[in-house]
Amino acid sequence: MRELDVLLLSYLENAWPDAPPREKAAFEALLALPDPELLGYLLYRQPPESPAIARIVHKLLGDA
Repeated sequence: MRELDVLLLSYLENAWPDAPPREKAAFEALLALPDPELLGYLLYRQPPESPAIARIVHKLLGDA
């Protein structure tokens, strides 16, 4: 989905350079997930089980 590409690229351009190592690791873990799982998290269909991934999802979606 083009919208998700924009969302993820926006994070990389704006937040990645100053993100702490733990946040960068969570973002990388998020990107490593299977596409259906990633979409489920980013489209509010299911909450992430991992607290670290949940934090990065909330940041990506503007909830944090």
